[in-house]
Amino acid sequence: MIGSHLATIALRWPAGRSSATGRSQCDGCGRVLAAYELVPLLSWLILRGRCRRCGARIDWRHPAVEAVAGALAVAMAVALPPGAAIAGMGLAWTLLLLTVLDLDHYWLPDRLTLPLLAAGLLVGAAGIGPVLMDRIIGAAVGWGVLALVALVYVRVRGRVGLGGGDPKLFAAAGAWLGWRMLPVTLLIASAAGLALVLAAVLVRRKVAATTRVPFGPMIAFATIIGWIWIAR
Repeated sequence: MIGSHLATIALRWPAGRSSATGRSQCDGCGRVLAAYELVPLLSWLILRGRCRRCGARIDWRHPAVEAVAGALAVAMAVALPPGAAIAGMGLAWTLLLLTVLDLDHYWLPDRLTLPLLAAGLLVGAAGIGPVLMDRIIGAAVGWGVLALVALVYVRVRGRVGLGGGDPKLFAAAGAWLGWRMLPVTLLIASAAGLALVLAAVLVRRKVAATTRVPFGPMIAFATIIGWIWIAR
């Protein structure tokens, strides 16, 4: 259910539509969907991914985000004690939404990254995971490192190479994981980015120095791994 709502936000928010009001409708014919057509994953499978009236395809993000959100919740519940698992679910679901937005629109909105940073500090104040001071330092260092990288890239290459949302997301990672985990987190995120570029080359997609690759999903992936590791 959480994944279903995240997918709705990811599709409606960039288009300027509210995800909190209005009935769910088919994107093809505009028909208001019945309750039995909105059961996460199951309805999509029964309907074979299409509207039962007009036959329009249901956006693949709905089942994909629902499945990933569920898998993340199970991973947190299995790997972590209850308090850390509940906090980790909130972290993972927010990072999942940011991942979809960055993949689709190269957008990491402050309305998600900054509250995520604050939530990390609050979880630390509650005594879950790294101590609060490590998190405060982590947030400052996380932002500073990527902000410096972005500045140097602009000065050297003469163009933007790192979006303004990436340093804020890395600051949020620091607020959750603490400063000691940041080098490993950045290493995992960078390795994931290189793996993505290599995969694109292997399938013969054109990759140039100016090819845009969203870094937010890599940071999100590394942060989830980091949280499971330190909160066990």
